Amino acid sequence: MDEEFFPGHVTNGQPVNLWLTDFANGWFALDRLMLIRILMTIVIAVFFVVAMRNPKLVPRGVQNFAELALDFVRIHIAEDILGKKEGRRFLPVIATIFFTVLMMNLPTIIPGLNVSPNARIGMPLVLAILGYLTMIYAGAKRYGLGKYIKCSLVVPNLPPLLHFLVIPIEFFSTFVMRPVTLTLRLMANFLAGHLILVLLFSATNFFFWQLNAWTLVSGATLIVGVLFSLFECLIIFLQAYIFALLVAVYIELSLNADSH
Repeated sequence: MDEEFFPGHVTNGQPVNLWLTDFANGWFALDRLMLIRILMTIVIAVFFVVAMRNPKLVPRGVQNFAELALDFVRIHIAEDILGKKEGRRFLPVIATIFFTVLMMNLPTIIPGLNVSPNARIGMPLVLAILGYLTMIYAGAKRYGLGKYIKCSLVVPNLPPLLHFLVIPIEFFSTFVMRPVTLTLRLMANFLAGHLILVLLFSATNFFFWQLNAWTLVSGATLIVGVLFSLFECLIIFLQAYIFALLVAVYIELSLNADSH
């Protein structure tokens, strides 16, 4: 069970299920989650290379599917929040975040992989930092860094004494909580989903093979497991959409920081 919940963990001072542990003092050691991340990164890169290697004016096949996916992000996330001009400007970052989150979510329901790399904090943190830096860049580029920070923290027309209370709150909510909530929301959803699926299918195995008198119960846990897997299909897309949407909202707030 430890190997399932903690891939690449250390037991009795020895690494379990780790590859390349002897190379460069283990700096590049890989566990199952890292291998899945690499695999899904290759899959999405190959997909877009193949789809766009020889683009046609009238798209067909893989190119058509790729353009539909990109148009969804462009129209329903980037341009819907930022407008056409700024939406197209920040589309590369928003699209990268959306498709990375989506592809890293998919393995949670793929047999043989069975876990999303986003269930561990590293990948959600990297994506949240990318969105965070883009948010700060957008505001600093438009106003200058100093004025952007001032506009983000100082609420106009407040009594002077209240600024001592409001500025720390604004700083915490804008520059601390945004990346933290982006990270934890994504990680927690897929960690919880993975644990629930493991428990449901482990219960199915237990009731069917080890408790003969409870065989019928295994049918119920199996049905619930399948239904929850279908629910995870919705969560896979929804979490990618929410993550990219929030990044777009944070960029929009930075671009209009002076209307605080």
